[in-house]
Amino acid sequence: MTDATIERLRRTTDTIIGEADLAERLASGRPLRIKYGVDCTAPDLHLGHAVNLWMMRQLQDLGHKVVFLLGDLTTRIGDPTGRSETRPVLTPAEIDANAASFLTQVSLVLRTDPAVFEVRRNSEWYDRMDVATLLGLFSRVTQAQLTARDLFRERIAAGREIALHELVYPVLQGYDSFALDSDLTIVGSDQLFNEQLGRHFQQRLGGVPQVVITTTITPGIDGGAKQSKSLKNYIALTDTPRDKFGKLMSLPDSLVEQYARVYTELPLDAVAALGDAAAQGGPPARDAKLRLASAVVTRYHGANSAKIERAAFIDQFTHRAEPADLPEVQIRAGTSTVLQLLRAARPQSSNSELRRLIQQGAVSIDSRRALAADESVPLTKPITLRSGPRTFHQIVPTRS
Repeated sequence: MTDATIERLRRTTDTIIGEADLAERLASGRPLRIKYGVDCTAPDLHLGHAVNLWMMRQLQDLGHKVVFLLGDLTTRIGDPTGRSETRPVLTPAEIDANAASFLTQVSLVLRTDPAVFEVRRNSEWYDRMDVATLLGLFSRVTQAQLTARDLFRERIAAGREIALHELVYPVLQGYDSFALDSDLTIVGSDQLFNEQLGRHFQQRLGGVPQVVITTTITPGIDGGAKQSKSLKNYIALTDTPRDKFGKLMSLPDSLVEQYARVYTELPLDAVAALGDAAAQGGPPARDAKLRLASAVVTRYHGANSAKIERAAFIDQFTHRAEPADLPEVQIRAGTSTVLQLLRAARPQSSNSELRRLIQQGAVSIDSRRALAADESVPLTKPITLRSGPRTFHQIVPTRS
């Protein structure tokens, strides 16, 4: 059972620090405490984050406990990871709202029954820690250890400032592992430095060092950098089944095998077959993406939802049919421009993004391609606005 568990985890694992310890702890039969720490910044979890969550879920199903650590104290400092400048400080109200949203999103994957899920906040120990104790923690980490971290070296080399509280952040995250008595943590490779400090503190303070697993990171759906909200190249956990399916169908052929291996539970021989099919391009690649998208939607929403979305996609893009359930946008009757219609339908997009859609020929009104942003559109009856390969809105004129 121990070997099978580790092999199953290895499918989406990059490195394991302390693999022999992990095997021994799994074999002991004792429920492990799995640290899952997050800062309470604005949460928008995507499939990349869910790789870690599904690995934890596998362990929960074997009786191990995920200790979900809300970094409400460390959020006030701001994780410097991946940043070239100091992070803005959030208010306590913003931290609490983000923490609630995180809990909602992780419950889409993790089991939240108390036997296998525990919620903690690191303010529990930091709010009552006196200055002498805190300075004692700092004395166990050297300046050379901290500035050896690549992101700090890069900022120093570029002549950018590093605030003292940013240097302290990895120390606090590391101590969290000792405070929680963590056996295991599963993180992205960008958190390896901080979690190695966790092992450091556990050893120095008389505990047992946690195992650290870093996970596979995939490119975004555009084939470029990893999935990111700022780059809009991600599939959110909260996306609808339709959006998940459509985004996966837009994936570059070269990513089909990697996405199938990391984001589905398809057998590995089936994953390899999908990669071979995608490499052929054309209809075989399309069919491979259909199977990939079906597998991902099944994992999050069930087989029936996947069946519905597959049929809807084929109907829409093979037979050029419009979706049956268009979201409705109400606009005052009269005359509008194409850009104004797009702004109303897609309020989160910038004007430059909307103009680019028009220039690319991706916008149509009642199946007629829009040619210019300032083109006049009479609003005397409902019209269908299409803005991209899978985005439709019903524009409904109103008198008020």
